[in-house]
Amino acid sequence: MTDLKIKMKDVHKAFGPKRVLNGFNLDVPKGQSVVIIGGSGTGKSVTLKCILGLMDVDKGSILIDGKETANIHGTERSKIMRKFGMLFQGGALFDSLPVWENVAFGLIHGQRMGREEAREIAIQKLASVGLASQVADLLPAELSGGMQKRVSLARAIAVNPEIIFFDEPTTGLDPIMADVINDLIVKCVKDLGATAVSITHDMASVRKIADKVAMLHEGRIIWYGDKSELDNSGNPFVDQFIHGRAHGPIMTIGAAQAA
Repeated sequence: MTDLKIKMKDVHKAFGPKRVLNGFNLDVPKGQSVVIIGGSGTGKSVTLKCILGLMDVDKGSILIDGKETANIHGTERSKIMRKFGMLFQGGALFDSLPVWENVAFGLIHGQRMGREEAREIAIQKLASVGLASQVADLLPAELSGGMQKRVSLARAIAVNPEIIFFDEPTTGLDPIMADVINDLIVKCVKDLGATAVSITHDMASVRKIADKVAMLHEGRIIWYGDKSELDNSGNPFVDQFIHGRAHGPIMTIGAAQAA
């Protein structure tokens, strides 16, 4: 059996009366790419924040490499964070820093690496996502959306993380550039030998970057399987979502109001 890099068991998270995660279970095998799909507001981003420790869970277990990490803080959390890389939705680059400093941010501020060495690594990582060294001294505002996303990916992999999180990695990109980014994600994850956890609405992205897919609905994973099983999942929720159908077991806002 494949070793698990992340195991979430019976995780609960609520905000007041609203239960976002309600007995959430997920296995992420080491070295594989797991993509979580589901409608807006179903808790995908909350799931990532709980794994990252940005939010405490109300109940449940989050094991990383077999170690319990739910609701740990301080030095122990810092050790866990060193395993992570993150590509944020929208890129989240620092506007006032040149590209190379954005890429090297974790090296300089997290690993206390010297700026000269960090710059060299940043340029190497930029090259790995198809950006020339001349880009290093530009500001993010001088780049196109696709180039900004590449810089964000370079930053995510700069510290050679064991686990990379991708939050809606193709948001705001045209279909061609989205496919380029998806290809780069697959390449970078493979080159690092990393484990990946992604959330996305983009089914083209799911089909390109996933090894396994998990469907989140009403706070729980209701289907989990290999990417190859998506089109024959036998699950009406999955079927409705992957084909973008208005009618089905997932109630849209309009349908709910009409009912």
